[in-house]
Amino acid sequence: MELWVATANSHKLEEIRHILNNHTFEIHSTAELEYYTSPLETGKTFTENARIKAKTLKAVKLNAWILADDSGLEVEGLNNMPGVHSARYAGEKARDSENTAKLLKMMSLRSATNRKAQFRCCLVLIDPNGHEQIFEGILLGEISRQQRGQNGFGYDNIFIPQGGNKTLAELTPAEKNKISHRAQALRKLKEQLFK
Repeated sequence: MELWVATANSHKLEEIRHILNNHTFEIHSTAELEYYTSPLETGKTFTENARIKAKTLKAVKLNAWILADDSGLEVEGLNNMPGVHSARYAGEKARDSENTAKLLKMMSLRSATNRKAQFRCCLVLIDPNGHEQIFEGILLGEISRQQRGQNGFGYDNIFIPQGGNKTLAELTPAEKNKISHRAQALRKLKEQLFK
């Protein structure tokens, strides 16, 4: 069976392939589609954005399983920002480094002493018949005072998972895939599909 993932993000796709690690599905991404345009993420929640991406891809791949993910970082001291704007916090075409720099700057400008944060992932899975299921994962932690680590992507180098002292970017991919918000959501998906 084919599972098409609504992402062109190679890091995200690699995580999904590694965590699902299931021979039932042949996993593809939108990067393989010649005529595909990612939809505007106009939702106010991660679920809404994941659903927009899933339905857009389903219109192209009618008979396939479709998986869409929307995820991001919510920082208590910034009123849960950047939230759904995580990938474009510093602008539509912002690089990870620019988003991270803006977040650290905003925390210093607001003198945010509350550094609690969480990564949230919402997955929308649509089967070949159009039936939809939603899976969510949350990783609690806090924002470090400086960037640390070379692994991962996005805000990984400033996020310290609860109970640890290393950022996600200081963990190996295998260590991260045991605890990440995306891993939690994907494990719920696996339990539901392959019980």
